[in-house]
Amino acid sequence: MPESELPEDVCEEATRLTRLARDAVDPDERETYRSARDDLVGEYDFVARVRDEDAVLVLHPAEWVDADGTVTPAEIDNIDRGVEQPLSGTGEEHEWDAVEEHNARLVAVVAEEHGADHAANARSFADFLGNHYVRRIETAGAPEVREFVEEYYPRNAWPTAEQRSILSESLTLLFDAADAEVPEYN
Repeated sequence: MPESELPEDVCEEATRLTRLARDAVDPDERETYRSARDDLVGEYDFVARVRDEDAVLVLHPAEWVDADGTVTPAEIDNIDRGVEQPLSGTGEEHEWDAVEEHNARLVAVVAEEHGADHAANARSFADFLGNHYVRRIETAGAPEVREFVEEYYPRNAWPTAEQRSILSESLTLLFDAADAEVPEYN
């Protein structure tokens, strides 16, 4: 196991669940995502918290926390055991290139399986999300999708009438290609 003691896929899933919780409108849905995240990292005796001032998910060993939930500096034996995951962007080096490559693969799946009009819509969303937020498709939350649909798409995508009429379906197909659900943005 890496020094952090948390497998990379666990860190990624905890980050995804935290983003979903932040974007959820329904308090019960928000709590469900947080609970799932806490259970996931709890299996490794880790705890999660969000540092709001810089939008970072912090994952660290439970032994660092005392009974009232405060991190006790004396308990920190090796700071490398903790993990910080940015909640905006991807946290990867060369972020934009990695995000663009990932999102372009998803757009290609939509193009191959569903045709040019859906692909054009998918490409517009990938451009918006990559250029404005440096985020992978599956990490987009309701605020980003809403901004795309209401502001970016009408002004910047230059869609045909056909493309406009199928936008919602195109987004569903793109998120399906990413094995994710479109956040409720309406």
